[in-house]
Amino acid sequence: MSVDKLKRDIRRLAKEKDAIILAHNYQVGDVQDVADLCGDSLELSIKAAATSARVVVFCGVNFMAESASVLCPDKRVLLAHPSAGCPMADAVTAASLRARRAELPGVPVVTYVNSTAEVKAESDVCCTSANVNSVVRSLEGPRVLMTPDRNLALYAQRHTDKELLLWAGCCPVHDRLSADDVLAAKAAHPGALFVAHPECRPEVLDLADAIRSTTGMMAFCRQSSAAAFIIGTEQGLLYPLRRDNPGKAFVSPSDKLICPDMKLTTLAHVMEALDTGRGEVKVPEPVATRARRAIERMLQVPRD
Repeated sequence: MSVDKLKRDIRRLAKEKDAIILAHNYQVGDVQDVADLCGDSLELSIKAAATSARVVVFCGVNFMAESASVLCPDKRVLLAHPSAGCPMADAVTAASLRARRAELPGVPVVTYVNSTAEVKAESDVCCTSANVNSVVRSLEGPRVLMTPDRNLALYAQRHTDKELLLWAGCCPVHDRLSADDVLAAKAAHPGALFVAHPECRPEVLDLADAIRSTTGMMAFCRQSSAAAFIIGTEQGLLYPLRRDNPGKAFVSPSDKLICPDMKLTTLAHVMEALDTGRGEVKVPEPVATRARRAIERMLQVPRD
């Protein structure tokens, strides 16, 4: 079967099943092409909740499907590739967070949305890479525990007087980007702006012309008058950047910026999920209610 026919069949079946297809910005181009919505994980779930679709097919990793289940309790959520995971989300468990909280009485916990529903449920409030600074500053007290991404916490530390207590997790893809990689890319592409994700190491962020979430990168590059950009995040984002900005050049600073879990999902997996209902993700109560509360608290924080 040709790729074009498979895409048409997926769109036909999605309509028949009353399904909405969500694809994270790091998915392969063909999967992004068949999606109803592409973007950051949380924004996709929020938008899906506002639709009338009965079924959500998430092309991403497991914690994203969990977030969709939490925010779309009336919908059936399917993870297109059921074994697609996230090492950063796996770096913290509900039990390990409860134990750490017991050692830090009164210290609020901010958890990155790139985490399991069970961990969100043990947290005071969630954050995204776009609003982490606002969320941290909104909390009372001199100290805040952040999970699970130490690099995101180090980024937020630059924008607050609070003491941020770090967790040991990180995104292995962003964490392996080095300052030497960026300097080499800048030398190879003089004049190009370097746009970095907050999950990168501090020494990498020091070299950035702009620090943005993936959605923020899309907006920054669209609005910038620059002709060339070095994109410091997973290479999947290059596809929509190039598609939406004809005439502008986008390069990756390293061939290491590939997430193997994000690349697991193919068109065949999307079709199978739609056709068979395989990969259903349902966050049970009361975990879903508590995780939803942490997300809703985040959404109430005014943005800078």
